[in-house]
Amino acid sequence: MTAVAGIDVGGTKCLGVLFENGKILKSVLRPTPHADQLVVTLAEIARELGDYKTLGVGVPGLITPAGVVRESPNLTGAVEFDLRARLQKELGHEIDVENDATSAAHAEWQFGAGRGATDMWMITLGTGIGGGFVSGSKLQRGSHGFAGEIGHMVVESQGIACPCGQRGCWERYASGSGLATIAGGERGEEVIARATAGDKQALEYLDVFGRWVAIGLVNLTNITDPNVIVIGGGLAESAASVMPPIKKWFKQLLYAPDNREHPELRVAQLGKNAGAIGAALLSAGF
Repeated sequence: MTAVAGIDVGGTKCLGVLFENGKILKSVLRPTPHADQLVVTLAEIARELGDYKTLGVGVPGLITPAGVVRESPNLTGAVEFDLRARLQKELGHEIDVENDATSAAHAEWQFGAGRGATDMWMITLGTGIGGGFVSGSKLQRGSHGFAGEIGHMVVESQGIACPCGQRGCWERYASGSGLATIAGGERGEEVIARATAGDKQALEYLDVFGRWVAIGLVNLTNITDPNVIVIGGGLAESAASVMPPIKKWFKQLLYAPDNREHPELRVAQLGKNAGAIGAALLSAGF
């Protein structure tokens, strides 16, 4: 048995995959429950996936190396939640628990758009913003396992209130929900559809959105000097409309843009499967 399993816990859905030799053999999807039903749901997914060598779970929020969910704004009720210990007891074998965006970053680095990078950021633009990064050809987790919480990088000190309790977090402006705010409440998918059709107002909204995304990317570049930035998450599915304004503003806002190498901005290749694949790989030590 060489297949490995991974489960990505999202804000609304939990996706499990059985992965072997670079291919997904099977996938299972379930709605994300309240934390008090999370262990049961994850165990059901694991059993339905079938036989696997190892199991990894990617979860949003602050995840300790011991697999404790300290806090997760998108996972209701998960505060100081010892997911690893509880799920191990339920399944009867060891598992690995990682941050979801760190898992996605690892998958894109190993099998997706980040292949060949020595220093890479993976940015997931969805309802919120997640991040994971590679430095010196090594996946980084930080001293407490909390590295990459870039969605809560403050870009506007007196800005929009965030569910995390702060104001002006990057994800309030540069996520799917941020695009909706810029567009006066119109859903991001609708804005992108109108922009694709050439609607002038929608294109203006995307330009503002692209500037906000670029501000965060510029900050990360100035701090860590990556050679690749991978853009993933739901908004990456509309890369043809979203990426041009991001690239335009990135070139304008980067420090000393004419006197340095620019990181290559790439679109993620593994789509919605990245988090689950990464969790599977990390659980197996790949």
